Amino acid sequence: MAAKGALARYHRRRDFSKTAEPEGRLAEPSSNGSPSYVVQIHDARSMHFDFRLEADGVLKSFAVPKGPSRDPHDKRFATPTEDHPLEYRDFEGVIPPGEYGGGAVIVWDEGTYRNVSSDRAGHEIPLAEALERGHASFWLDGRKLHGGYSLTRIRTGEGGGREAWLLVKHADERAASTGTPDPRRARSARTGRTLGQVAAAVRAAGDRR
Repeated sequence: MAAKGALARYHRRRDFSKTAEPEGRLAEPSSNGSPSYVVQIHDARSMHFDFRLEADGVLKSFAVPKGPSRDPHDKRFATPTEDHPLEYRDFEGVIPPGEYGGGAVIVWDEGTYRNVSSDRAGHEIPLAEALERGHASFWLDGRKLHGGYSLTRIRTGEGGGREAWLLVKHADERAASTGTPDPRRARSARTGRTLGQVAAAVRAAGDRR
């Protein structure tokens, strides 16, 4: 189970009587023994991709405006957000208007990953610790993303500013020249639906009540 305080910020920002997002009281570990990751597209105030890695019983989360790329030449800006519960990897739907992050969400990609983070001596370190130190590397085995990636902090949050990171694809055998699809045309890895189709389905369900 995740530590009680790990999800405090997540809970403070949401009214679970209004949003269908998971409350996340319990942390359900990955059933196959490998940590999971998920990439969701979120049509909030500004369109972005949410990149989430399972670690320490929660999903360590980053907002990536342009989304992860398969091209090692693309350096994707990323901003850390609050830890999310593991159940959030299954969330696809619409966060109601007026709620934090209001807008449609789809699961664009999902899978498992292998931590390959190490210290300067070459010793493997846990992913959460690597993120705290400011550099984490991992190998993705997903529906759409594959191969090595790294998250590197390029600016700390000291002095009242926001942390800034880069998400970069490794130049390995799974690299490609293709970048990231148009988020409005991209389809869910689970249902094949676009953001617009998810939003339309929720509206139609509301009209039938």
